[in-house]
Amino acid sequence: MRAQTWKNSGIDLKPGTKITGKWYKNQYLIRGKLGKGAIGTVYLCESGGKLAALKISDKGTSMTVEVNVLKSLGQVQGTRLGPYLLDVDDWVSPNGTTYSFYVMEYLKGESLSLFVKNNGNVWIGVFLLQLLEDLEQLHQSGWVFGDLKLDNLIVLSSPTRIRWVDVGGTTQTGRAIKEYTEFYDRGYWGLGTRKAEPSYDLFSLVMVFLHLYYPQRFERTTQSEKLLFKKIDQVKQLQPYRNPLKKAIAGKYRTSSEMKNDVLQIVYQSQNKSRLKKKGNQKISNIPFYIEMGGISIVAIGFYILSLIF
Repeated sequence: MRAQTWKNSGIDLKPGTKITGKWYKNQYLIRGKLGKGAIGTVYLCESGGKLAALKISDKGTSMTVEVNVLKSLGQVQGTRLGPYLLDVDDWVSPNGTTYSFYVMEYLKGESLSLFVKNNGNVWIGVFLLQLLEDLEQLHQSGWVFGDLKLDNLIVLSSPTRIRWVDVGGTTQTGRAIKEYTEFYDRGYWGLGTRKAEPSYDLFSLVMVFLHLYYPQRFERTTQSEKLLFKKIDQVKQLQPYRNPLKKAIAGKYRTSSEMKNDVLQIVYQSQNKSRLKKKGNQKISNIPFYIEMGGISIVAIGFYILSLIF
């Protein structure tokens, strides 16, 4: 009875629990829970004095797929697509149930929402470009992220960099999206299929930034596209990028590279506009807008270049 209850309610490992791999005998000390998803639960663990993230589940087949995804992402040029895979094994619990687990790099940072709140909206352009760059590499390697959402993103420092923390929804191009969250899913909004293609991720990308400014989310309507366009227009911080964001919602981009180029063009144009603030024919009321846009362009271009190096 105890074993059945544990299995049905999900794995709940207490801090201090020791996990020993069935096959490779590596040991991990559980420090605490990091998160729980449809496939399994992720814990902060320690091994050999180093911290790592351990994901464990009774869904062995799904876990194997995730491991294969991580291995594939590790082979993509740039190798920053998702956390690094460290170990894969099984664990036999005290009640005799066998669970699959894998251990990956622990990415210590803060949520996108908290980072923007603490550091300012000037970072929106930076993270938009970084995510589009990563999605471009992912799509070119034959994968679609699928379950792109705020919960699956984290901001690291030194240098400031946004990273993915859960690749459980990553799907091979052309197949049906295997894992999604309704608010970020174009199928839920009636604005496209759940076929794994670049445009699916780009729709979700826009919803990430909308969720950032609408933390309580909002309900769909019979005119979803019109509603989402209105929500974009109502967020002042997103106005510089509203045209490419709307194109992504409408499914007008075939590749993430197309959207990235549009965003870069906006950044460069805003930089040029900011220089006009000193000219005599410019209205005084426009100065704050151009100063803000100039700041966006300088930060976005600088950190976008850094993200290509690191």
